[in-house]
Amino acid sequence: MKDLLSDYIPVKVAEVGFADTSGVEGVVGLKTGDERTFTMRAFSGETAMHMQRFARGDRSSIPSLFNMLEEFAERAGIHLAGVEVYPSGQVLRADLQFIGRGKDILVKGYRASDSIALALFYDAPIMLHRSLLESTSKEGPEI
Repeated sequence: MKDLLSDYIPVKVAEVGFADTSGVEGVVGLKTGDERTFTMRAFSGETAMHMQRFARGDRSSIPSLFNMLEEFAERAGIHLAGVEVYPSGQVLRADLQFIGRGKDILVKGYRASDSIALALFYDAPIMLHRSLLESTSKEGPEI
């Protein structure tokens, strides 16, 4: 992964919910070890539902794409080592690093929400680009 100490800060998913009463738009709150927060929204409510379940440890019903990825990773002898979330213009993107059996595979530019859900599923570290926290206060926005 990139120089994590200077550009990225480890975060945990603090809360997952919905921006609307019909559950169409998801919201996720990320929190650093020193209690700074970053709120991400404008992604599908279905992804938010998966995030909620994965955060609770429920992996009983997963999207078929996760099954395909899991099978591929198992056959290749790799696992998800971490996810890096960063701004890309007006959207958030993520890079995913897989490691194992002497291999490192970095895939770049995926939707941040899907990548966070995947990190929750695999209990992999989530790293947030420092610039996303620069404008938030210690209390951060409310979710």
